[in-house]
Amino acid sequence: MRALISVYDKTGLVPFARGLVELTFELVASGGTAGALEEAGLAVTRVEDVTGFPEMLEGRVKTLHPRIHTAILARHDVANDLASLEEHGIAPIDLVCVSLYPFERAADQPDGADEDVVEMIDVGGPSLLRAAAKNHAYVTVVCRPEDYGEVLGELRDGGSTSLETRRRLAATAFAASAAYEAAISAWFQRDEPFPETRSLALDRTLELSYGENPHQRAAYYAERGRRTHLLSRVEQLRGKPLSFNNLNDLSAARLLVREFDDPACVIVKHANPCGVGVSETIEDAYARALAADPVSAYGGVVVVNRAVSAALGEALADQFVEVLFAPGYDEQAMEALARKTSMRVLNDTERRALTDAEPDYRRVLGGLLVQDRDWEIDERDGMELMCGQVSDEQWADLLFAWRVVKHVTSNAIVVARGGQTIGIGAGQMSRVDAVRIALEKARELGHELEGAVLASDAFFPFADGAQLALDAGVAAFAQPGGSKRDAEVLEAVSAAGAAMVFTHRRHFRH
Repeated sequence: MRALISVYDKTGLVPFARGLVELTFELVASGGTAGALEEAGLAVTRVEDVTGFPEMLEGRVKTLHPRIHTAILARHDVANDLASLEEHGIAPIDLVCVSLYPFERAADQPDGADEDVVEMIDVGGPSLLRAAAKNHAYVTVVCRPEDYGEVLGELRDGGSTSLETRRRLAATAFAASAAYEAAISAWFQRDEPFPETRSLALDRTLELSYGENPHQRAAYYAERGRRTHLLSRVEQLRGKPLSFNNLNDLSAARLLVREFDDPACVIVKHANPCGVGVSETIEDAYARALAADPVSAYGGVVVVNRAVSAALGEALADQFVEVLFAPGYDEQAMEALARKTSMRVLNDTERRALTDAEPDYRRVLGGLLVQDRDWEIDERDGMELMCGQVSDEQWADLLFAWRVVKHVTSNAIVVARGGQTIGIGAGQMSRVDAVRIALEKARELGHELEGAVLASDAFFPFADGAQLALDAGVAAFAQPGGSKRDAEVLEAVSAAGAAMVFTHRRHFRH
């Protein structure tokens, strides 16, 4: 039996190759792989001795030869294939072990020259993998060091690998080749936001306890090549395994909390914020977020942008929290949180913002919708005061509410006061219903509406929604404007002595 080995990653190479030799495999290897095996004292037949041609073009051409690919692709029970092998004196190759050039690592270097990155595009390696995987009925293909032990074990136990194993390893090889090509394609298209063909490679990062509902299976996949993703540099310190809904809510909360530089807390339920608070301390920010809607916060995902202190840990331990995410915990906080054995406590060890360059993907039937993320933070500049007067405190609250509303499912209304959401209307088909729900939530929880502000993710199509808020005491509004009835809306606001700001930007979220 013969094994062809050509690996960039030498992890576990020598023990694997020695195990093959003990099983009477002849080793065929190229370049640096052959050198590493020979240095370990193993007998190696070099690829050029099989092909009769030396490595060419400074190593660009090594294994691309009929004597190599015929040996891999020959079907062992097809008479014509066997006759071709015999006619040309070619011995079959029974196992192919390949790891590819680290293209992604080279492409990730911020100061790497294009020509250096291009040299890391492996040509022969993917060809070997694809050939061996195609012929998996007869050939074992290995492309990961973590599979070495299993392959050796099967060979020792039965003299060969099973068809089931070879088929699974072939799937792994094709996936590795596909991901490799996707990374190369993405690098060449890096300056094109919407290329004609978009290839994504995703790696399973976590098997989840269940999906959106307990009868649905689920896993979390991270997009390959992203320096940061939802769980990158995140350590689970304690608690139950994460579920699909946990991660969906965590994503929503992390995207919202990044809007704030001041100490901030976001509490999310079913992918919508139910309470958001900012303050001078993280303890007060949490208190504000919880008080915004303590009923809805029950069983929510809590994300804070400061380390959890002993005092905050005690406060959190008094609540039912599904997931807690923070950039650090002090020892006393962890002692307090230990009382909540099921709470999933996540530590952000990286402590840096999510990348701004990420597209927004939405799964639809049979495909994806792709758009730029709605990342931009809308500051006071660019907003236009259309009527009334706005105090500094109201401006702060308007900007706060405007940042929050773009993270609420449309139609979306956020009522805020003093750095705290006091009423949120989410996901309504009618904007006036979204206003009504936000106001009702505020009243139910005893929040003071007189002098509060309101942000709407899109324009008021009629004056009725604004009028409901005016009647409740709302003093200032932020909305995109652009309705045919803007004049009617402004007239109602002005008549009530309130203020309205046009942002000239919409924040739909579906």
